[in-house]
Amino acid sequence: MTIFYKFEGKMYINLTNGCPCKCVFCIRDNADSISGNDSLWLEHEPSFEEITAAFETFDKKGISEAVFCGYGEPMVRADMVVKTAEYIREHSDMKLRLNTNGLVKLMHPDFDINCLKGLIDSVSISLNAPSAARYNEVTRPSFGEKSYEVMLDFAAKMKEFCHTAFTVVDIIDSEEIEVCRAIADKMGIPLRVRAYVTDNESYT
Repeated sequence: MTIFYKFEGKMYINLTNGCPCKCVFCIRDNADSISGNDSLWLEHEPSFEEITAAFETFDKKGISEAVFCGYGEPMVRADMVVKTAEYIREHSDMKLRLNTNGLVKLMHPDFDINCLKGLIDSVSISLNAPSAARYNEVTRPSFGEKSYEVMLDFAAKMKEFCHTAFTVVDIIDSEEIEVCRAIADKMGIPLRVRAYVTDNESYT
C-alpha cells in the first residue's frame, strides 16, 4: 500500500482514494500511479499508526517538501491531514503543501480551516473553470454548482495565512483560461496552467 511516494524531488502523501469530484481530466482514469511509483490505489484508508510507520521507513534524504496529494482529495480526511501534518512538523524540517479542490466546507461543515494556520505552508487549489456552470461540467462535483463559490471562499480564507495558488488544466480553451486568470488576479492569487496528460510519466 503506497502512502508516501516521490515525485519531482518531493514527498507526496496519499491518504485516501475518496473524492467528491470526478474531473474530466483526472489522471486516475488513465493510470494506476504516477511517474513509475507503485499503485496509488489504497487497499484501505491508512490509520495514523500506518502513516507514521510508513513515514519512518520512507527514504526522505534530500527531500525538503511534503505534499498532501495522492489518488484522492486529501481533505476527505481533513482531521488526518492535520494530524499527519503535525507529526511531520514534529519529526522533520519539511515544508508542507496541500493540493486540494477547496471543498472541505461541503465535505466537513464543522471543520475549522484556521487549524491549518502555521501548519500548512502553501496550498494549491483547483480553480478549473471560469464560472460555476462550467466548473460543474469540468469538475463534476457531487455537491453541484454551489461548489464553485465554496472553493473561491476557501481560497480567499487560506490566502490570509499561507501562500495560495490556483491551478487550471488546459482542457478548457484559451479564452476561459484568461477569464480564470482575471479571477485569480482580482483575488491576488497566482494561477498556474497545467498541461493535460494521459500518461503517468509526464504528470504535473
